[in-house]
Amino acid sequence: MAQRPGPGRPAEPRPNPLIEAGIEYIDYKDTTLLRKFVSDRGKIRSRRVTRLTVQQQHAMARAIKNAREMALLPHATPVR
Repeated sequence: MAQRPGPGRPAEPRPNPLIEAGIEYIDYKDTTLLRKFVSDRGKIRSRRVTRLTVQQQHAMARAIKNAREMALLPHATPVR
């Protein structure tokens, strides 16, 4: 039996943003795309939030880490 949508539960599954945009390859040099998947503190957003598949999330994390290494994106800032 399927669960009914309740408070805090979406009625339909949310679409995958990369599939909707037609993006097949995640490039570390595409900082405008990568910034959408990084929080304002510089942390990589989770799959639950980004709605990516497992393979896409791994590729996204790898691209973000490469972009950080090349100083295209900031590292996570510590909270004081």
